[in-house]
Amino acid sequence: MAELEFTLEATENSSKARAGTIKTDHGEIATPIFMPVGTVGSVKAVNQQQLKLDIQAQIILGNTYHLYLRPGTEVLEAAGGLHRFMGWDRPILTDSGGYQVFSLAAKRKIKEEGVMFQSHIDGSRHLFSPENVMDIQRSIGADIIMAFDECPPYPSEYAYARKSMELTHRWLDRCFQRLKDTPDKYGYTQNLFPIVQGSTFEDLRKASCEYIASKDAVGNAIGGLSVGEPEEEMYAFTELCCDILPVNKPRYLMGVGTPWNLLEGISRGVDMFDCVMPTRNGRNGMIFTTQGVINIRNKKWATDFSPIDPGLPAELSQYYTKAYLRHLFIADEILGLQLASIQNLSFYLWLVKEARKQILSGQFTSWKSTILPQIKERL
Repeated sequence: MAELEFTLEATENSSKARAGTIKTDHGEIATPIFMPVGTVGSVKAVNQQQLKLDIQAQIILGNTYHLYLRPGTEVLEAAGGLHRFMGWDRPILTDSGGYQVFSLAAKRKIKEEGVMFQSHIDGSRHLFSPENVMDIQRSIGADIIMAFDECPPYPSEYAYARKSMELTHRWLDRCFQRLKDTPDKYGYTQNLFPIVQGSTFEDLRKASCEYIASKDAVGNAIGGLSVGEPEEEMYAFTELCCDILPVNKPRYLMGVGTPWNLLEGISRGVDMFDCVMPTRNGRNGMIFTTQGVINIRNKKWATDFSPIDPGLPAELSQYYTKAYLRHLFIADEILGLQLASIQNLSFYLWLVKEARKQILSGQFTSWKSTILPQIKERL
C-alpha cells in the first residue's frame, strides 16, 4: 500500500503542456490521460478485455451515485470492491456523486449536513454527506476518490456561487477528516482529490484554488466547468486554475470534453480528463477519427469501403469499413454501437498518447496547430 505518486517528466517551453506518470497501487498511468466513463461499473457497449487490448485504457471512472443505488455497497463489499466485481485490475477513479446530485435539481435539497435527494430509479429518499460519500467510495474501492462538492449551475449569481464554494470547502474538510478516521479497504490506498469550484467568477476561482492547494492533497480536480459556459471561458478558467494549483500534483479537469477540448486543456496544464462523449456520441452515430468527425448514418458512407479510421493504429479501426458500420446503424444492430464506442475511445486514447509523445519531444504546440483543424472537420 502506497500513497499516489506523480512524477513530472516534461513541460513544453512554448505552452504549459505537461507529461508525467501517476503511480497507484493498481498500476501506473502515463499523462496526459483520458479516462473512459464506466458509470455503473461498465463502459457502455464495451467489455473490459476490449478496454485493455483494443482501447488501451489505463484508468477508468465509476460513479458513486449510481453504484450506491445499484448494485449497492453491500454487494460491492461482498465482491471485494469494484475492481474484483467488474474484473478490472487497473486503476479506477470514482467521482463523488456531487455532479449527479447537481443534475437532479428538481429532486434534491442542499443543506449544511449534505444533500437529500430522490433516487431516479424508484423515488426513494437518500442523504449524501461528506462523511457517508467517503464511506461509500471506500466500499467501492477506487484508487482515486473525489471530495463531495456542490456544482453550481451556469450561469450563477455571484452570491450563490460564493456560498456554494464555501460550502464545498467546509465539506472538503469533513471529507479529509472522515478519511483520517477510517481505514483503507481491500489492502490498497485510496487517494482523495479535492475539487475547485467558484463558477465563472475570477476571484472565487482564485480563492478556491488557493484553498484546495493549501490542503496539499496528492492530486487536485477542477470542477464546475463544461456546464454550459462558452468554450473560451472554460479555457480561461482552466488556465487560471492550472496557474495556481501545485505544479508537482496531477490536475484533473472534470467532465471534459470534445477531442479539441482535450488538446486545449493539455496546452493549459491539465493532466487528466473524463467525459461520456466518446461513447454517448458514438452510440448516436457520431464517429471521431484522425481525419475528422463523421455522421455514420449519412448516405455518403453507404459504399465507402475504406477503413473506419485509416489513421488509427487500432486493429478494429482498420478491420471494419465505414460502409459496414453505417449498415449496422441503419439495421439497428448492437454491434454498430459497440464498434462506434470502441473507435471513439481508441481515438481519444490515441490522441492523448500522441499529445504526450509530442510534449516529450518539445513539438506539442506545432503538432496541435496542425491536427486541430483536421480532427474538427465535419466529413
